[in-house]
Amino acid sequence: MKPISEAHVAQPGLAVVDVAACDDQTAFAVQALLAGRWATASADRTVAVPGEPGVRLRCYLDVRQELESHR
Repeated sequence: MKPISEAHVAQPGLAVVDVAACDDQTAFAVQALLAGRWATASADRTVAVPGEPGVRLRCYLDVRQELESHR
């Protein structure tokens, strides 16, 4: 995975979430839970890191923007 850019965490409320899961389905389910609550820049694919178990996925959150359904 690429290093986290300073722009992705430049202000309070911005976060980078790295998900490690056993498979794509689980990683995307976690991402969907996050996206259901906050403004999220979602990933469209996972990454398998050679020599490490499972898959990885990175998404970017803005927790300042809580979605209406959770207020």
